[in-house]
Amino acid sequence: MAHFDIGYRRCLAPDGRPLEALPDLAHDAETLIGLYRAMVRTRTFDAKAVALQRTGRLGTFASSLGQEAVPVGIASAMCAEDVLLPSYREHGAQLWRGVTPLELFLYWGGDERGSDFSGPRQDFPCCVPVGSHAPHAAGVALAFKLRRERRVAVAIFGDGATSKGDVAEALNIAGVWQLPAVFVVTNNQWAISVPRRRQSAAETLAQKAVAAGIPGEQVDGNDVIAVRQAAAAALERARTGGGASLIEAVTYRLADHTTADDASRYRDDAEVSRHWPEEPLIRLRAYLAKIGRWTKDDEERLLAATAAEIDAAASAYLATEPQPPESMFDYTFARLPTDLSGQRAQALAPVPATGPEPMTAR
Repeated sequence: MAHFDIGYRRCLAPDGRPLEALPDLAHDAETLIGLYRAMVRTRTFDAKAVALQRTGRLGTFASSLGQEAVPVGIASAMCAEDVLLPSYREHGAQLWRGVTPLELFLYWGGDERGSDFSGPRQDFPCCVPVGSHAPHAAGVALAFKLRRERRVAVAIFGDGATSKGDVAEALNIAGVWQLPAVFVVTNNQWAISVPRRRQSAAETLAQKAVAAGIPGEQVDGNDVIAVRQAAAAALERARTGGGASLIEAVTYRLADHTTADDASRYRDDAEVSRHWPEEPLIRLRAYLAKIGRWTKDDEERLLAATAAEIDAAASAYLATEPQPPESMFDYTFARLPTDLSGQRAQALAPVPATGPEPMTAR
């Protein structure tokens, strides 16, 4: 009754060798250098955030170590007027689109001002509930279609989210209504401690697009050229009335799920070590070196510049006066429910003074 094929896109081998005739993008060295700089910037931010969390100066943080090509590749293909709906591991996409490192530090430090972006004002804040922003993306895309705007909603979520009804429903309605949306699955092989093989019996996650009647494609998520190329094609299709698409970017989570996780409880070091040679920075850096466009001096200058930028943002974050306690209530409801109003009043009530505890003999 029905037959389908899922394509797989890859341009560079893990050692940076071209695998076939490369797209025009791969011959634009300045663009590639920009992508590489963005991935290094993302990793530098990531490392600083983990260090701040480990020293008690940031909240629980979700690292994107080893996955930088997915958010950077996707965001770099988007137009400024498109809308990004990220999950909690898309720092690279947010930074590319103009969210500042300071704003990201504020967000992960529990400060509501971290979601008041100075850059992409209509991009959504991080979505921590798994997959619940996929229907939001469908709603944004529907608004674009009703307004006849040439804009695209882009939702990025993990492999575990594809096991949620939210994602299935969003894909279904995006197909029915031919919405200008791109759904990106960052398949990093782990939904916290649950491996990919125990989440779904489907051979690929990209084929979940088939039931929704939209195109699905798998791409090497460690190859930023391939990710950018796939995203550009899907975005153009959506922008010109062709409807939604699903991209499965296959990568690997090199870090713990979050700083509250200990991945050594459910996977061994040997497995992680096997994936390090495939990570995206090594791959693009090797290719740029092969074509004579990246040197050791270039690398050292970039690392120094990004470290200085991120350190300055971290210092600004640490120097920011915290929000008052009532702010935790003030950004959730237009009209605060009665029970929360009582809690807010309690939080504002003065703490009764207490004298020193009486001395006791020891």
